[in-house]
Amino acid sequence: MATFPFPLSAKGLTLTRPVGLVLDKLALAVPRGKVSVVIGPNASGKSTLLRCLARLLRPDEGEVLLEGAPVNLQKSKHVARQMAILPQNSTVPEYLRVFDLVARGRTPWQSPLSQWSVADALAVDRALALAGVEEYSLRPLSELSGGQRQRAFIAMILAQDAPILLLDEPTTFLDLPHQIELLELVRKLNRESGKTVVMVLHDINLAARFADHVFALRGGKVHREGTPGDVVTEATMREIFALVCLVIPDPLHGCPHVIPR
Repeated sequence: MATFPFPLSAKGLTLTRPVGLVLDKLALAVPRGKVSVVIGPNASGKSTLLRCLARLLRPDEGEVLLEGAPVNLQKSKHVARQMAILPQNSTVPEYLRVFDLVARGRTPWQSPLSQWSVADALAVDRALALAGVEEYSLRPLSELSGGQRQRAFIAMILAQDAPILLLDEPTTFLDLPHQIELLELVRKLNRESGKTVVMVLHDINLAARFADHVFALRGGKVHREGTPGDVVTEATMREIFALVCLVIPDPLHGCPHVIPR
């Protein structure tokens, strides 16, 4: 049984960049075993928040807690075994094969005395299958389309086998059918494996459809949070995006659906 109710939380996160204040005493607690989606207008701090949660950025003030302990005080390998992040822009050598990219996800589980194991091989094979990239696993990244590359990176973080997944715009470069397919995969991982997921999405309707919990950011703070029904409302869309819209129940899924006026 988990000791802490929230596997990942933040309090008082403040970060200033040359453009100004990006995070402003931000606080949140990520629900365990749920799919949480972060929404908000451009420059509201969504990607910065995710990078702070993953310890890729250190805030000027405040702290991130992983299982109740400050993440910056924990060993890197331990953090990598607990959290896997898919950043918005991932850069690797173009000649790298998909299989070799995905195998990098096993690094936190290896040591100088044990660099490859049966468990590693099984995890990579499973990740390739889940992400749907088996058929081109021996091809270099330079030969892939943008959507295929994105799926390869998804496979890499799946191979990491961490209980917490942080995904920054995971649907980038994917057409709508593949966006739905990917988000259904994320939800399947959550439902079947109990993974805690935090995603940044720009598409409000996809966020409302696939999220259990929504964090709506404005001005570097969590302006509103709750279920999609709590957050995706006409009033919140005006407050967050200055968007005048109609919000109706999705006739197929029952979640809120935003129709701009």
